[in-house]
Amino acid sequence: MKRPTSNSLRAQRETRHSQCLAQGDTEKIWGWETPAGRIRAHRRADAIAKRARLGPGVLALEIGCGTGVFTEFFYATGARIVAVDISPDLLEKANKRQLPEQQVQFLEIRFEDAAIHGPFDAVIGSSVLHHLEVEASLAKIYELLRPGGCMVFAEPNMLNPQVYSERKFSHLSRFSYVSPDETAFIRWLLCKLLRQTGFQEVLITPFDWLHPATPVRLVETMRRLGFLLEKIPIIREFSGSLLIEGRRPA
Repeated sequence: MKRPTSNSLRAQRETRHSQCLAQGDTEKIWGWETPAGRIRAHRRADAIAKRARLGPGVLALEIGCGTGVFTEFFYATGARIVAVDISPDLLEKANKRQLPEQQVQFLEIRFEDAAIHGPFDAVIGSSVLHHLEVEASLAKIYELLRPGGCMVFAEPNMLNPQVYSERKFSHLSRFSYVSPDETAFIRWLLCKLLRQTGFQEVLITPFDWLHPATPVRLVETMRRLGFLLEKIPIIREFSGSLLIEGRRPA
């Protein structure tokens, strides 16, 4: 029997981790089901959709669609979505959303070695790049985009104290929702990598200070405070997430 490569082992670990997530209330585990979490999800999906210019006539590839929680937002723009994920268990939940097949196609594949045929107007995703082989994935995203097409992702910011702790101490049971191979990004390092890959108009924006566990009575206060913190130099670098944009030259 052929011995699995390191990439194969990583894929197996990601699949097993997704299986564990799928056994519970997945969106709750990810923090999208709380009052603050729903606000975060709407804001994140809206930001991705607007930057990617999703709408009727646009063909987009969504990487790491999971349970389809963001696919449903993207579908509502009128764009056609090809949504891929490595996990059959998460995709089973995504298919239960019963999104129209003529507009949304779910595929069970590992993105890095999948035979996907473009070109796409946009390649998008939420909290997925940090699960992938980053350099290989960025190169593949670039090739799948049409000239002038864009990539837009929202990803965890390694400079955020909670995100850093989750990655540094992922072996602790309290961080069981973090898979063993996932990482997070530092803005200027990822910016350099995107440019080396060939992307232009690269923009990475720190955002997101609203924690999903915020009590209902404090949500609006923390939301407004978060908007303020996102505008303050240095302080904004510790935001929870990064909005990542890049365009393939026309």
